[in-house]
Formats: sequence, structure tokens, C-alpha cells
Amino acid sequence: MTEPTRPIRVLLADDEAMIRHGVRLILRHAEGIDVVAEAPDGHRAVEEAAAHHPDVALVDIRMPRCDGLAAIRPLLALDPAPRVVMLTTFGDEENVLRALRDGASGFLLKDDGPQELISAVRAAAAGDAVLSPGGTGSVIARMLRGGPSDAGDAALRDERIARLTARERDVLAMLGEGLSNQDIADRLAIGIGTVKTHVGAILEKTGSTSRVQAALLAHQAGLRP
Repeated sequence: MTEPTRPIRVLLADDEAMIRHGVRLILRHAEGIDVVAEAPDGHRAVEEAAAHHPDVALVDIRMPRCDGLAAIRPLLALDPAPRVVMLTTFGDEENVLRALRDGASGFLLKDDGPQELISAVRAAAAGDAVLSPGGTGSVIARMLRGGPSDAGDAALRDERIARLTARERDVLAMLGEGLSNQDIADRLAIGIGTVKTHVGAILEKTGSTSRVQAALLAHQAGLRP
């Protein structure tokens, strides 16, 4: 008999109790998702994550005492580490960029709809990037305008990409399109486990800490599937 799938465990960190309440209500009615802990600031978020081992941490960028940006690296240093998705408002691209460079799996705007929130939690738990449909364009555009980037200059970028096999380059190009692991598996007619192996190799060989960073690298290099 097939064992039931374990629910996705979620930590919610936001200094506004009303926001936490609203997000909790949305996720409570989503199949296979449990909110296991809440926190009003980044410091408490790290403590709660260490105690409750969430799969996904939804973290507000702007909070008193310790904001979400300061919490990213301590959260990612936990074992096991949650996938960190930042909650933000429109026009906060600079902080979003910093969060992505520090290893966040993506971001959501606070006015994104309930289905976007649920889909984001599931995508993050599956290891996919999470980019708000309302804010992705402006963030990617800002990334590509030549601001500071972990991808470095063109020579370093080309050196990193040269480490990849031909199939890994194909997968990197698809990450640049924002495709999920399942989408990549379907397009290449390979198993999802194989895709995850390729993604892991890409992150290691290119020095990327997240799929979002790898996607940026693909954009900067002009890779196309």
C-alpha cells in the first residue's frame, strides 16, 4: 500500500498579525499544507524554524527587530534548511534582489491572490523557483540592467557555464525560462529525479545558491533551449 504523502510544513513570519491570520486561513484550506509555526520577526523565525523544521518559510522582507533579509542566511544554515520565500510589496525590487542573491527561493507580492500563494508554497517545497507574477518583470529587468550579480563579469560567467555538460546547459537554459522540474522532465523526456540531479550539478558547478541565481546566469549568457 502506498504511504500517504507528508503535508508541506510552513513557517509564516510577518510582524502584522492580520497578515499572518489571512495567510494561515488561505493555507489551512489548501490540501497537503500545514502551517506549523508563526513568528513576528526574523529572529523568532529562525528559532521557530529550528524547533519545527518547516519545509517552506514565508518571510516578510520588512519587520522590526530583525527583518526578513537578516534571517535568510541563518534559516538556510539550519539542518534541514527550509526553502525561503520572501513576502514583499510592489516597488521593493532592491530588497528582493538582495534576498535572491542571499539564497531565497523566490518572492511573492502581498497582494498576489490565494492561488498564487498556494502554488508558491508547493513550488518551493518541490525545489522550484517562486517568482511573483505581479513583480517578476521588474525584478528580472533590474537584474539584467547590469547591477551587482553573483554571476560576475562575462569571463567568469563563461567559465562557469563551460563547466557544464551539454545536457546541463540545456537544463540551465530551461531554468532561465522559469520552467519547473516537471516541465523540464516533460520537455526532455527524462525522469524528474534526473532533472533534480542536473539542477544540483548546475548549482554546484556555477556557484549558484538557488534556481533564481541560475536563471539569471542563463539570461545573462543568452542561453535558449
